Amino acid sequence: MDDMNPHGADDESAAVLKAVGRQIKAWRERAGLRQSELGAAIGYGEEQVSSVERGRRVPKPEFLDKADEVLEAGGIIAAMKRDVAEARYPKKVRDLARLEAEAVELGAYESHNVHGLLQTEEHARALFRMRRPVLSDEVVEQGVMARLARQAVLGGSLAPIVSFVQEEATLRRPLGGRTVWRRQLERLLEVGGLRHVEIQVMPTDRADHAGMAGPFQLLKLTSGATVGHVDVQRFSRLVSHPQDVQPLEIQYGIIRAQALTPHESLTFIEKLLGET
Repeated sequence: MDDMNPHGADDESAAVLKAVGRQIKAWRERAGLRQSELGAAIGYGEEQVSSVERGRRVPKPEFLDKADEVLEAGGIIAAMKRDVAEARYPKKVRDLARLEAEAVELGAYESHNVHGLLQTEEHARALFRMRRPVLSDEVVEQGVMARLARQAVLGGSLAPIVSFVQEEATLRRPLGGRTVWRRQLERLLEVGGLRHVEIQVMPTDRADHAGMAGPFQLLKLTSGATVGHVDVQRFSRLVSHPQDVQPLEIQYGIIRAQALTPHESLTFIEKLLGET
């Protein structure tokens, strides 16, 4: 069954789903089919087709693919899969993903979790399932898929230069169990081996530490501007004024200098993996 559009969806997300619904309705009517007939042809119920057309239900990729084929839309309906996928995610996630996609350089300091761009699917799911108050299974999966979608920024020919500084504690905490933990460490080694990515570990025994105020992210955009992003608990804030961004840039530079070098960090992670 398709995922219901979460209650309280923002206006942008709702507008995308309504636009997709109107397109499907137009192609269905052009083909001379009733909702029940389209549903039968693609393996969905009439109510589901009706909900999608009204923008009240998020269609899964296979719904769009089958509808495109049956309605002979020539790929127009199937091409909406990306827009629909983004519409499923919370606005703050979409906004951050767009900034990351526009970045030519990205730097992040993480003190409590493995950074979202580095997480495996199993690790991300374990983190969402640990949330209190407890999240529904639907919200957990929505969060996991949104997090994984953001990781596309690490691939491709136009991927930004990326650096991460991870607290040692984030690598030692076996969240999700031993198997999930080991796979997460292996993922760090995989990503850390990419030419445009550097991962550094901040040892717990450092007597001087410039990152004690908490995690943050810096993004240098194609426009030449630099913005900061701070996400604490359930509060997300974008920092764009130069006077606010500059201290974060200075802070990040010092944090990187205090951490292990990228080579030392990968050696540290390999050693930790061998001990698990």
